[in-house]
Amino acid sequence: MIRLKLNSLIALLFLVCLCSSSIAQMNYVSEDHSFVVRKISGEITLDGRLDEQSWITASQLNNFSQYAPSNEVRAIGQTEVYMQYDDNNLYIAMRCYAESDKFNAATLKRDYGFMNNDNMTLIFDTYNDGTNAFVFGINPYGATREALISEGGRNRGAFDDSWDNKWRGEAKRNEDNWTAEIIIPFKAIRFKAGTTKWRFNTYRNDAQSNEISSWMNIPRNRILMDLTYMSEMRFEEPLKSAGSNIVLIPYVAASAIRDFEDVDETEPNYGSGIGGDAKIALSPSMNLDLTINPDFSQVEVDRQVTNLDRFEIFFPERRQFFLENADLFGGFGFGRVNPFFSRRIGVAVDTTTDDNIQNTIYAGARLNGKINEKLRVGLLSMQTAAQQQNDLPSFNYTVLAAEQRMFSKSNIGFIFVNKQAFDAENFEGTVDSYDRIAGLEYRLASADNRWTGKAGLMKALTPNADDHKFAHVLNLNYTVRKYSLEYVHSFVGEGFDAEVGFVPRRDIFRASPEGRLNFYPKGDLFSQISVGVDTRFIYKVGREENEYINDFSLVETGYELFSRFDFANNYNFSVSLHNEDIFLLDDFDPTGIQEDDIFLPGGEDYNFTFMRLNFNSDRRNRFFYRINTNVGQFFSGQRFGLNGQIRYGIQPYVSLSTDFSYNRIKFDAPFETANLWLVGPRVDVTFTKKLFLTSFFQYNNQQENFNINTRFQWRFAPVSDFFLVYTDNYLTDNFSQFSKRNRALVAKLTYWLGF
Repeated sequence: MIRLKLNSLIALLFLVCLCSSSIAQMNYVSEDHSFVVRKISGEITLDGRLDEQSWITASQLNNFSQYAPSNEVRAIGQTEVYMQYDDNNLYIAMRCYAESDKFNAATLKRDYGFMNNDNMTLIFDTYNDGTNAFVFGINPYGATREALISEGGRNRGAFDDSWDNKWRGEAKRNEDNWTAEIIIPFKAIRFKAGTTKWRFNTYRNDAQSNEISSWMNIPRNRILMDLTYMSEMRFEEPLKSAGSNIVLIPYVAASAIRDFEDVDETEPNYGSGIGGDAKIALSPSMNLDLTINPDFSQVEVDRQVTNLDRFEIFFPERRQFFLENADLFGGFGFGRVNPFFSRRIGVAVDTTTDDNIQNTIYAGARLNGKINEKLRVGLLSMQTAAQQQNDLPSFNYTVLAAEQRMFSKSNIGFIFVNKQAFDAENFEGTVDSYDRIAGLEYRLASADNRWTGKAGLMKALTPNADDHKFAHVLNLNYTVRKYSLEYVHSFVGEGFDAEVGFVPRRDIFRASPEGRLNFYPKGDLFSQISVGVDTRFIYKVGREENEYINDFSLVETGYELFSRFDFANNYNFSVSLHNEDIFLLDDFDPTGIQEDDIFLPGGEDYNFTFMRLNFNSDRRNRFFYRINTNVGQFFSGQRFGLNGQIRYGIQPYVSLSTDFSYNRIKFDAPFETANLWLVGPRVDVTFTKKLFLTSFFQYNNQQENFNINTRFQWRFAPVSDFFLVYTDNYLTDNFSQFSKRNRALVAKLTYWLGF
């Protein structure tokens, strides 16, 4: 009966999504902002000066509109953008007028943050589909950034700055403006040969005028990278194929690692490695990525968190190979019902201790791109090594994903995930021979972006005979300038065993309606005020055996009243009131530090209320701070939480910051009062645009660990780096002794070879 009701509901809501998608299928490319890009034959000297004769006749874009703090006026700091091209490159120049030469630049490092830098950002939708786009940016000091936009740019998670490619940009600072020139090789991006137009937009952060402006006027309730609001750039002649495009990125590495907790290990283990990646353009729109013996030693360590939850904490993927085009493979489901989570690859579970351990990756391949203007496909396959000492066989991870665009901007997606064990029968039956997930998902996006959402159904194909081997998700949003409404629900069956996904809770049905009102006051104090309510209801279906509940019982509710105040000076403040009612199904220690026999017992209901206050200063300032508080009840006890960040910058060379978190949790005896500290000082030094140093420290008394991570990077050639990484961990259980746990020093050299 439950399965029938849920499947009927999802079918009905699929129809709602399809009907909504057919509404407002108008074209939001502005004819008023369309322009022609001229073809040139001369050369451009890349120095940021705009003194070539060809810029005089190039297409010029001006008359930018203000996006923030107001949304209804002409930009104070005006901008001029020029474009031209030849057979090999696209050339862009810009002149950004300002009040003085006191330009804001927090760093010289690549992939700088948008809000704390004066900068220009360019967006190119090369397939004119309103779904995916390439991003290039530059600041007044010539620091650059690049990124990929997916999902129509409808949310901040659709911005992926991990993408790296070979292009150039230079800037020059003047008395009342800064100028820049950019050269983007057509080989660096994907497009259809013979095309005559792309969709385009550009936006700017001007710290001196305290404004963000854009070429296309974007409503205040939309984010800047929303691909709905674009102009059309028309090429004077059709674009030719970029030709052969093969890139090899080999690496060599050396390391010295010692585990001080292993009494038999009396000296460091010295090692070396060689491997690399290859990027092969099979066509202007299809790319093949290969990796052999990948090494991720230069990847920054995870920021630790204080875990007060009953379930697994999500840590984002940071490895470059998995981040590129991650939206195609990882965009299915929701954050906590995700059938594919790439961090599961190369990380295994020690079957003797249940701890996460590193698992060597032998090689991998990823094929992805456009079959035509509407069909996008991806195939990922990775092979890992066996680990006999942990009773783990070799695994192959294969993921097939596809997206077919429908209507204006909606699409249907398909995913198939396969984790295949090799020779599993010789590993004492501790692992399944395979674990597979198949899923189908409809992503709704009306042309005007008022209606957005998704509806998906996923099925687990596993050797066991569990009930409810399926999951489904639904999200439906209606957003206009003055208000937004959202409904979200998900069902995760007990048998939905997604070993390569992120699904921390199973055997539940969760529903969460939310509503928000937006106000845009006149005057100089506020730019926007938002108020709303968010709710959640979680039911335990009952296929997972538990002595405390009946089938389909309500086990958790949550209510939140919130308000947010965005000030015209870029400060913001929010306050929210929460009430939660949780029926514990298992014994639980909410502090994580009690003795084994001290816990909140399962089978009891806990109702508690608390308040959160959040304040953020202006990110453009050299001194920035963010303060978040949590005060009130916590299960049957009391909690006071304080966390945030303090940052000071000596622009653009040094950034000093500290992330901090403190939680005091008090219950009646026999519980011990918990004072949980997490402190993470950080130093970022950008000596030049090619030389960087980052030192990151973390002290976490819940995990009784102090961590040091220092990374030196020298970009000695385009997309070619030398890394030197030092990592150290200390046990702080007995703080006076401060004993060593492990230590590592790694050197790595990568080089970009293009053909």
